[in-house]
Amino acid sequence: MNMANFLMPENAPEADVIDGATLDGEATRIGVVDVRRGPIADIATSDDGRLVVTNHGDDTVSLLNPRTLAVAGAVAVAGEPFAVVVADGRAYVSTSSAGGDAVSVIDTAAATVVATYSLAFSVTALAASPDGKRVYAARTGDGHADIVVIDTTAERVGTIDIATGAGIGIDAVQVDPTGKRLYVAITDAAGSALVIVDAETAKVQRTVPIDAPIRDLAIVDGSAYVLVSDRARGGAVAVLNLSTGRITGTAELGIGAPTQMTVSADSARAYIVDYDNVTVLCTRSLEIVNKLKVDARPSCVAVDSAAGHLYVADYAGEVTALSVASAMPLLFEEFMATDPIYLPIAQREPVSA
Repeated sequence: MNMANFLMPENAPEADVIDGATLDGEATRIGVVDVRRGPIADIATSDDGRLVVTNHGDDTVSLLNPRTLAVAGAVAVAGEPFAVVVADGRAYVSTSSAGGDAVSVIDTAAATVVATYSLAFSVTALAASPDGKRVYAARTGDGHADIVVIDTTAERVGTIDIATGAGIGIDAVQVDPTGKRLYVAITDAAGSALVIVDAETAKVQRTVPIDAPIRDLAIVDGSAYVLVSDRARGGAVAVLNLSTGRITGTAELGIGAPTQMTVSADSARAYIVDYDNVTVLCTRSLEIVNKLKVDARPSCVAVDSAAGHLYVADYAGEVTALSVASAMPLLFEEFMATDPIYLPIAQREPVSA
């Protein structure tokens, strides 16, 4: 384990506050900030009140104030940072460099890299257990896919073998709310599947075939919401009953290229990053209730359900904050509705000097 500590000075740009510009009936844009470090690869909300943003072209991780969107600082990492998960006051960031991939551990309060776990080959996805005691890094290479398990308390590393096959890859990994099950999305030349792993015994329990390449996963109330897409079909979200292994419903997203999905804490909304918008899906009715656009192509999203905020990062290097109302009071109306609801998105007006 290598130790590093790189805190960079930061000219903290203030947020471009939009004084409640209404986007639609359920989302209001409340602020925008240009992080000024190039395209953003991933974003997460930390439990100590920070937004954590990975700037892969700049080899830095930015820390933002979620209320004001002011950039509080940037931490240099040894390689290009991509995926990030947060747990127990720390951010775990996957990095890639000529010397190999790694997971950098950042103390978000101190804005320092406190540990680095070097990993032999390509890290493609990250997840953390609910108690923050384990971080899971998916790796693929040479026809082999596995999961590296980082014990954050003992600072030890183990490995779970997942599968082998020509061109195999892992696009997503998630942990269930109990921390006892690990869900791994694999794709190879034969197709895609969801692999269910016992996190305690490190044994594969079941493999469920899925009919299209898997892009992301969310575990909600005993079901897996599986985001898939291909050229012929476009995007869709399939709901898999984890007890029976059967698909119980599907939401068609239409032509596009969805890449990421985040579910609100109340499990009522799924926010899906598509080619040029964030699609808002009701997880109960499986209806699209909104499509949100920001000023550039979105790359990733994070949701703070307690504050009622959705954060959308984009390839231009900006983060947009939206106020999103709780979806729970709307569920009865959505079950009664017969058609999906599409609401127009107002473009952001220039802010006067």
